[in-house]
Amino acid sequence: MKLFLLDAYALIYRSYYAFIKFPRVNSKGVNTSAIFGFVNTLEDLLKKENPTHIAVAFDPPGPTFRHEAYEQYKAQREETPEVIRESVPIIKEIIKAYNIPILEVMGYEADDVICTIAKQDAKEGLDVYMMTPDKDYGQVVGPHIYIYKPKYGGNDFEILGENEVKEKYKLTDTSQIIDLLGLMGDSSDNIPGCPGIGAVTAQKLLEEFHDIDNLLKNTSLLKGATKTKIEENKDQILFSKFLATIKTDVPLSYDLKDLERKKADEKKLHQIFSDLEFHSILNRISGNSEEKKSVEKKGPIQGNLFAEFEDNQPDEKKYSTLRDINSTPHQYYLVENKEDIKQLTGKISTHKSLSFDTETTGLDPITAELVGFSISVIENEGYYIPVPDNFEETKKIVTEFKNILEDENILKIGQNIKFDQMVLKKYGIDLKGKTFDTMIAHYLINPEIRHNMDFLAETYLQYQTVHIDELIGTKGKNQKSMRDVPLDIIKDYAAEDADITLQLKNKLEPELKKQNLESLFYDIEMPLVPVLADMELTGVKLDTEVMKQQAEEINKEMIVIERKIYEIAGTEFNINSSKQVGEILFDRMKIIDKPKKTKTGQYMTGEDVLEDLKSKHPIVEHIFEYRGLKKLISTYVEALPELINTKTGKIHTSFNQTVTSTGRLSSSNPNLQNIPIRDEKGKEIRKAFVAENDNCLFFSADYSQIELRIMAHLSEDKNMLEAFSHGHDIHAATAAKIYKIPITEVTKDMRRKAKTANFGIIYGISTFGLAERLNISRSEAKELIDGYFETYPDVKAYMEKSINNAKQTGYVETIFHRKRYLPDINSRNSIVRGYAERNAINAPIQGSAADIIKVAMINIFNCFEKEKIQSKMILQVHDELNFNVLKSELEKVKAIVMEEMENAVKLKVPLIADCGFGDNWLEAH
Repeated sequence: MKLFLLDAYALIYRSYYAFIKFPRVNSKGVNTSAIFGFVNTLEDLLKKENPTHIAVAFDPPGPTFRHEAYEQYKAQREETPEVIRESVPIIKEIIKAYNIPILEVMGYEADDVICTIAKQDAKEGLDVYMMTPDKDYGQVVGPHIYIYKPKYGGNDFEILGENEVKEKYKLTDTSQIIDLLGLMGDSSDNIPGCPGIGAVTAQKLLEEFHDIDNLLKNTSLLKGATKTKIEENKDQILFSKFLATIKTDVPLSYDLKDLERKKADEKKLHQIFSDLEFHSILNRISGNSEEKKSVEKKGPIQGNLFAEFEDNQPDEKKYSTLRDINSTPHQYYLVENKEDIKQLTGKISTHKSLSFDTETTGLDPITAELVGFSISVIENEGYYIPVPDNFEETKKIVTEFKNILEDENILKIGQNIKFDQMVLKKYGIDLKGKTFDTMIAHYLINPEIRHNMDFLAETYLQYQTVHIDELIGTKGKNQKSMRDVPLDIIKDYAAEDADITLQLKNKLEPELKKQNLESLFYDIEMPLVPVLADMELTGVKLDTEVMKQQAEEINKEMIVIERKIYEIAGTEFNINSSKQVGEILFDRMKIIDKPKKTKTGQYMTGEDVLEDLKSKHPIVEHIFEYRGLKKLISTYVEALPELINTKTGKIHTSFNQTVTSTGRLSSSNPNLQNIPIRDEKGKEIRKAFVAENDNCLFFSADYSQIELRIMAHLSEDKNMLEAFSHGHDIHAATAAKIYKIPITEVTKDMRRKAKTANFGIIYGISTFGLAERLNISRSEAKELIDGYFETYPDVKAYMEKSINNAKQTGYVETIFHRKRYLPDINSRNSIVRGYAERNAINAPIQGSAADIIKVAMINIFNCFEKEKIQSKMILQVHDELNFNVLKSELEKVKAIVMEEMENAVKLKVPLIADCGFGDNWLEAH
């Protein structure tokens, strides 16, 4: 017998967010995403597992015993989305129509109820499956008790028993899940854990001490920072363990017979699903839909490699790598010899497009070596070409495909095609012609949802791909290389990638057209890919000696500040310890009467708390300064030199096109977008970014007030247009208008306030926020805002129009039609709605600025190629472009860069760029 216990809210949230950017809305305007997803999951479970017993547990309304003990429990979570609140009563009606019991106990979470029943009924010999994505449940897994975990985005499930839980979390006993969470905390539930202790350290401690109680009894055996962290946070660790412990003794009165699966009320279900317009589910439960058959992938075909598709049937016995829910069989071939390669190149050269994917030894395109590559030109068909572990031999094989990959008349299709382009470049292939990146296409269609191929395949093709960890394992010391994977397995995996990418392209292409995104995709995002690839491959040089000097200077300054702090405090203490800082400030120095505390009694000394206390005592300012320098040295000064590539001697950041919701590029490994520019110490970091050699200079160009210029263009405000068109200092011009004085009489303080207003007000800053930022009274801030809108009335009209349009359509657009979806724009929660309204105003501005600089980058890159310029674009940071320029090409580069940046788009006001050069980034800026 099998008992399934479903964690309702976990599954409902999962369903809701799976459709967050592509919601299901019926003809009555009802968002049915959460309901549809939940019902699909339930139907799949009933059909696949055919449980003998089943129940669904809900969290009750009101607080639980954990909230009573710790009011911050789950406090960080956003308010339940209205769609979910409205969906829950309907979902409960559906569950009742299925004749499935609903479990809900006041004061206890669904976790507690489910685990209590699991413990009780497992003793009766029942196999109990707790259906949830939450790891907390692992603590009760044992004989006859399992986690039945839905995999994200699809209808497959992962079953975790004792061995799987222990292996997954590197524990010796499932009960240690409680201790693991007690040490590392759990951000999803706001369980604090021990500051500075992550999963790896927690696992090591439990391996040595088994549980928290034993650990705390033996802290004398610990060393260094770990010892300090554990001893200083004993109470918080114990309290975290209490919060993480699931109750297994909830007072329940039920009979196992009550949980027996009963026949559903089909008439009632038909009525509910008809009203919701769930036609596919209606067909399914009515038995009108044809069952889909699972077909396994095909191995190598004997005989003619290019036999027609219909002539071959899949060899189901030999290959069972894929859980395939499509009814269409596949043919995936291994291409290993010259004759096969010749046949393949001849076949694909007749097609106008091809999908391809590379398999490599790693994820860093700078260091990764090619293991093989796959190609698909017809749906459900793919070819894998393995290559040897020898660069020259590999290059020979890759060169056989050079004419095709460099044919400008053949469309190249890929998923994250920039990676493949960079890898192929090392083997002498310059990808040419139009490209189609399915990851980028989906990003434009649904910018805030996931874009990986596994998710896209499940969403658009109802197909589950082979996951990489099934081939090489999860990240860690035992992870294999792709070179270790048998050919028959890697062939299916790799050919599938090319095939599925082709199928996704055919699904996404019409959607781009439907949403008027074709120009943005083909004219901006795709031409940008080779630009970014070239920038990443080029890299930027870092002067490590400069970094060493900065480290020494910062460390000396920290020592001076440290002494000041000790002198003021009258004692020495650990400035990096929140606990000790709190005791000094509030117990010893008593700088305020009622300091904030956590539930464990520890004083709160976070950045936001200290920010409010700066004016209370000089020591707070010094602590703030010390922490800032500490962060600077650990995040940049010490970290950046470690990221220098040993082969090239440069830093190679990765530029990401599909991360930010606004359209701006982000960068990673390292993130160079966040290098400080306001304070002097932060600026000094730029001094370490230098020109490549003595024959080169570091050249920098950035847009002047581009976002305000875009606001002037979009709002068409007469006064703002006039100020920019006449070349006035916009902040001085704004101050002159607000204070009603000639521009020549504007003081530095007036200009400062106007500048803050210019940038703050268009992004929805409040009277309180402006007062705080400028350190002025609220009445003066209100006068400033009123004066601003009196000066620029059409700006206010534009802001109101943007919000109203968003409320009607659910999204806003940039100049180039990039969309930002705002699902909360009509929320009844004023805080949630206010955030969406601010995005409705600033997303078109930020997004347009991002699009403009992308256009400039493409045009500059193309000019460099046309003019055979050897200088290179190396960095993009917000509104700024940076170059390594040959001294002999400086004037030519400057002319091209300024021309293309200032003419990237025609606005109603001129686009202006400023530039500079020097031996390093700081000098050039």
